[in-house]
Amino acid sequence: MTTDPGTPRRAPAGAAVLREDVTDAIRAAVFEELAAVGFARMSIEGIARRAGVGKTAVYRRWKSKLSLVLDLVSAFAAQGLPAPATGSLYGDVRALLEVASHALRHPVASQVIPDLLVEAARHPEISDAIKAALLDSQQGVAAVVVREAVARGELPESTDPDRALDLMVGPLYWRLVVVRSDMPDGYLDELAGAAVAALQA
Repeated sequence: MTTDPGTPRRAPAGAAVLREDVTDAIRAAVFEELAAVGFARMSIEGIARRAGVGKTAVYRRWKSKLSLVLDLVSAFAAQGLPAPATGSLYGDVRALLEVASHALRHPVASQVIPDLLVEAARHPEISDAIKAALLDSQQGVAAVVVREAVARGELPESTDPDRALDLMVGPLYWRLVVVRSDMPDGYLDELAGAAVAALQA
């Protein structure tokens, strides 16, 4: 007995088929729920309701809200940040600050990041995931910026990429995430200039 090759094969009975559109809806709902109520008050029920699916659809993909959030943060980290390549140290620093400011001012990110940083003190898994998403990727970008600036003769070979990252992004993070104040006109230009001056001092 032969099988018609034109007949689509059926999934085995009982096999779970995870629809990508449902997965995407759940992921979007998690960010919205985190921004609305925070990690501590977030629930699988609330995520499912916001995504328009049943709780079982969430549990088929993730065993808990912690594993769900860790998956999202890890996925964000895997995307990475592109290293700027403007041809000058000032241009690279200014471009990096532009990208970072857009990310930190996003209405969801501005609520989610501080909340997850608080939760990181209670959950080592969240701490590790955030380190990968927010620190490791930016350290890699800073290392490229410094390496290119050294090659152009704009920075000495002894320049520490970690210190460079502190000088470039630290003040911006403080203003937008900790103090939560607006940026005046020309702020990023001035910040880029100050960071470059400090690195070259």
